[in-house]
Amino acid sequence: MRTDIFARLDREPEPPKIEIPRMTWTRLALFGATSAFYLAIVVAVLLSSWLVLLDWKIMLFRPYQQWPELHAFLDYYVVLGQRGPTAVMVAAWLGWRSWRQHTLRPLLALGAALLLLNVTVGAVKLGLGRLGPHYATQIGSAELFAGGDIFPSGHTANAVVTWGILAYLATTPRARRYLSALSAVVALGVGLTTVYLGTHWLSDVLLGWAAGLVILLALPWCEPVIARAEAFVLDLREQLRARRRTAPSRPVAAGGPRPALFPPRPATAGEHEAHEGPVREPVGAGSGRSGAARGTNQLATPSRAHAHGHGHPHAHGHPARSERSPVAPAGSRRPPRSRPVTGG
Repeated sequence: MRTDIFARLDREPEPPKIEIPRMTWTRLALFGATSAFYLAIVVAVLLSSWLVLLDWKIMLFRPYQQWPELHAFLDYYVVLGQRGPTAVMVAAWLGWRSWRQHTLRPLLALGAALLLLNVTVGAVKLGLGRLGPHYATQIGSAELFAGGDIFPSGHTANAVVTWGILAYLATTPRARRYLSALSAVVALGVGLTTVYLGTHWLSDVLLGWAAGLVILLALPWCEPVIARAEAFVLDLREQLRARRRTAPSRPVAAGGPRPALFPPRPATAGEHEAHEGPVREPVGAGSGRSGAARGTNQLATPSRAHAHGHGHPHAHGHPARSERSPVAPAGSRRPPRSRPVTGG
């Protein structure tokens, strides 16, 4: 018997009415405050302020040596912030959501968020070039412009965006609250795990949290572009379907000949002359005759060629079927009842 849980897994008959988030004043205020926090972290690291000293104190404390029993578990937990595995898992879930709700918006929103993440975070990483704790060269230094790529933390920002997009795309307020709390816990855990493992400074994690949150808060500005992209893809799909429906098809009768893929090539004038002209008698055909007779009879008529057995490629020394003498079957052709009875 079907239950309500399994019934909800079926595809909805019609696209549901989904409320798209808008850039409200609350969201705009949060966006401004997070952006200011982002700039403050960057300035604090550029000026080698107290934040950089705190980075060094935590690095020299070496949390992975203080609590080594957590190392094995946190090595796996940090994968929740790695871009490849998390993107595949979330894309699979959102792909099912797209199929069920007859819309491409979940997948397109994920693609837009990941694109913004790669562009913004990647540009700051390469521009500042900060080295990680394991590659630091001078105690107390910010290690900027040294060819590194760890500021801000990519794992942290990716955890905020990838898991936060689930809350952004939630269809009910209750689901949005639960998913927001879950994504916040995952993102906080991934960021602190990188500090524990010594792969990032604390300031890297703070900037990663801010970078991911700024992208999520700015997504409503991308909704018009997402809607246009969805309309374009759906229109293209309908055009392809219409083209398939109107494609001409030539039916073939059952048991009838099928049209040839390559029609026969028409014969040229030279081929006609070679086929209809006189057959040249091969050299050596009349070896018993004199050379003068061979010279005067080089061109033989078709009937004469057939008489000598050279008119057909398979008639090497065999007479034509019409020239063979009929062979009568042995015995009489009369039925047995008409034969006279002898003896007595």
